[in-house]
Amino acid sequence: MSEQSTLARPYAEALFRLAMEHKELDKWSAMLALMATVAADAQLSALAQDPRIARSRITQLFLDICGRELSSDGANLVRLLQDNHRIALLPEIAHQFEQLKADAQGYIDAEVVSAFDVEPAQLKSISEALRRRLGREINLTSRVDKSLIGGVIIRAGDLVIDGSVRGRLHSLATYLNR
Repeated sequence: MSEQSTLARPYAEALFRLAMEHKELDKWSAMLALMATVAADAQLSALAQDPRIARSRITQLFLDICGRELSSDGANLVRLLQDNHRIALLPEIAHQFEQLKADAQGYIDAEVVSAFDVEPAQLKSISEALRRRLGREINLTSRVDKSLIGGVIIRAGDLVIDGSVRGRLHSLATYLNR
């Protein structure tokens, strides 16, 4: 995965500069999200790997699927990536673009994963604590993962706080196996 990250970085940075220059961050976010979804499609990926199908036909199919949602610059990006056998990088390019956008706009996406539904008041408290700790605005989402048994895991950028029962049991097992 780190190789994909390394290969995607120059594209994401160039697109971010272009979007900033033209004040089109949200437009590029939407286009990249669409392109990443299309690129991740299993059927399209299988077609793209088929040597019997011309690359130009795959590119045209990709552009047809995206339709009018892509600007001419977006379509040119698809062509460039397809010509360089890099179309599979689109999900990682979109991810890195969103990170650059979040940094520029001063917010960070965070996720709370819990064994049970978290009350809105608890989410607000977690969001405020993260905002104080990280010094940025927080876009907080939550989801339920029953395998945690209890507790929560909080992820915000590189920060991971594992307060789950599963995590504690794993730590205890590691300690006992030394």
